[in-house]
Amino acid sequence: MGIMGFLRNRAGIIIVVAIGVAIVAFLLSDAIRSGQGFIADSQSEVGKVAGESISYKEFNERVEQNSQQFKQQMGSLNAQMTAYVVENTWNQTVSGIILKKQTEDLGIAVGESELFDLLFDNPSPQVQQIFSNPQTGVFDRATAINSRKSADADPQLKAQWIALEESVQQQRESEKYINLVKNGIYVNSLDAKDDYTNKNKLVNFEYVYKDYASVPDAEVKVTDADYKEYYEQNKYKFKNPTETRTFEYVAFNAAPSKQDTLDAKAKIEKIAEGFRASTNDSLFVAINADTKAPFTYEKKGQLEPALDSVMFNASKGFVYGPYFSNGSFKVAKLLDARVSPDSVKARHILLNPAQEGGMDKALAKADSLKKLIQGGADFGKLAAQYGTDGSKDKGGDLGTFSRGAMPAFEDAVFNGSVGQTMVVQTQFGVHVINIEKQIGSSKVVKVAVVDKGLLPSSATEQAAYQKAQSFLSDVSDFKSFEETAQKQGLNKLVGADVTPLQSSLPGLDDARSLVRWVYKAEKGDVSNEIFDIGDKYVVAVVTAIKPEGTLSLEDVKTQIEPDVKRAVQAKVLKASFDKALNGANSLAQVAQKTGTTVTPVENVVFANPVIPGVAQENKVIGTIFGSQPNKLSKAIDGERGVYVFTVKSFTNPAPMTNALRIKEQVQQAMSQQVDAAVFEVLRKKAKVKDYRAKFY
Repeated sequence: MGIMGFLRNRAGIIIVVAIGVAIVAFLLSDAIRSGQGFIADSQSEVGKVAGESISYKEFNERVEQNSQQFKQQMGSLNAQMTAYVVENTWNQTVSGIILKKQTEDLGIAVGESELFDLLFDNPSPQVQQIFSNPQTGVFDRATAINSRKSADADPQLKAQWIALEESVQQQRESEKYINLVKNGIYVNSLDAKDDYTNKNKLVNFEYVYKDYASVPDAEVKVTDADYKEYYEQNKYKFKNPTETRTFEYVAFNAAPSKQDTLDAKAKIEKIAEGFRASTNDSLFVAINADTKAPFTYEKKGQLEPALDSVMFNASKGFVYGPYFSNGSFKVAKLLDARVSPDSVKARHILLNPAQEGGMDKALAKADSLKKLIQGGADFGKLAAQYGTDGSKDKGGDLGTFSRGAMPAFEDAVFNGSVGQTMVVQTQFGVHVINIEKQIGSSKVVKVAVVDKGLLPSSATEQAAYQKAQSFLSDVSDFKSFEETAQKQGLNKLVGADVTPLQSSLPGLDDARSLVRWVYKAEKGDVSNEIFDIGDKYVVAVVTAIKPEGTLSLEDVKTQIEPDVKRAVQAKVLKASFDKALNGANSLAQVAQKTGTTVTPVENVVFANPVIPGVAQENKVIGTIFGSQPNKLSKAIDGERGVYVFTVKSFTNPAPMTNALRIKEQVQQAMSQQVDAAVFEVLRKKAKVKDYRAKFY
């Protein structure tokens, strides 16, 4: 399999994965033409961090590299994966620039010897994950070193190692920086005393309370002044970190019709008849299946449920189906069943045909080595002399592995016998394999599956598109969009506060083309095209644009409506309690006047501000701890309603006897918040500008 095969099989762990390269060329020309709003900046930049430009070329190279690593691990990619990994690549880039500036200013660095130690002697978690034996979990130092040596002759492997070393170095510098900040955290005796008191001082009190919901709707008259008052008092809550846009859209369904389903069933039933009669199953599957996959032996529990329940009790040649699974009609045939080892311990000598002068010469050499081994030659010495992968330094040892770990020569080692030496040709080269041990046994089956995806017919798609085209021809602005949708009885959906790089919406898995249009349009614009998204045709209208920064009252009016209503309810209830408090000498009198009940509460601490059976009431409990005993309070508006209380008594805790331990606990709690808090502060200070939506 070789070092490249070993590293490629796990290369996705090397760096934070990213994807999106395939569509960049198409998007770039479209994005450059827009030049509006958030994308009106330099056409060669994907962003800026602390004034430092991130060029498209530089960022795209990283995306390309990360994309390849991700594809090796995941295969096909969907819109959510694309958005997720591109976002991770961006965060890694931004964090790297921020960290670099901080560590350079402070003189923090990772030297060559320290980096070597992190790679090979005391490996970082990243390195351990890549080069650990999958069966034992033990780090394989020799394989790691051999892989690094081989990188100089392999550009792709070298690029992977450069990325790994940069990631390990950056992680170590980050740890040093964070530890430096943590070491600056200091907790004094007063901090420890406050923490001890907040957790142990008890209060007993009584209260009367009215829920906001008790105010009839007829008494809740919300005015513009109420909105403005609430907005001004809470403006700090309405900071928009990035521009967002809201739009309405209608979707015309082009999913397979009932007739499409009937036609697909008839087609798969005909295929099932042919599959039963087939004498060349491999050829039949290759011709008829939508998904081409190799036939492999699988254990109980590895097949999809519909097959797992029948194939292990069936006879060879048994055909199951047609059945429907994961969007496809399928029919399956049992090709073979046998008892097989659960795992195998083996060793090999890998010959590279290119180095041997061609495949014929490599096979001839492998046959010669096989005869030497069968004649008693030392396998380990031959592996060290002729092997071309990392296992040669371990006598060709591949360790113990189960099915799926070595798919290239899986059948050979699992179907062979202990002690057998064989020659196997794979995509990696020519292997001389010796089976040392076979462990356990269980029944396995080899099943061939023919699948046919349930897809809409051209007639179904055309009918849906014509409906969308007809709708689009009748609308020109927001008003006509609303009227036409209502007239045709169409369900309007909303993409609310969509961000520039958002890729999915409710019911729309890959909506990038739609979102890109939304960010080029103006408020009230109707899309000038029909968007083909999944099995739907979509027409949209932009309804709102919220800029970056503090949002206006108009932008948040709908959002704050419940809170403003609650504030008005609080005024009504406080007025009622204020009237009851006038001339009252006890909480019982207030309860009588307001038709409420006095509720006693015992042993509440400041650190856990919960009123039992009601809610967490930070403001109310905080006010209680700042009050004098045996005095009627004013009316206090809380989270759930309005309260009036009387403190009965406070119980102070015993004197603090272990201040050092409490200091350590407080300091530890503060340290746990450092990582995220520090980078959040640095990120804000760096004034990050994000132009990625021009390209992705």
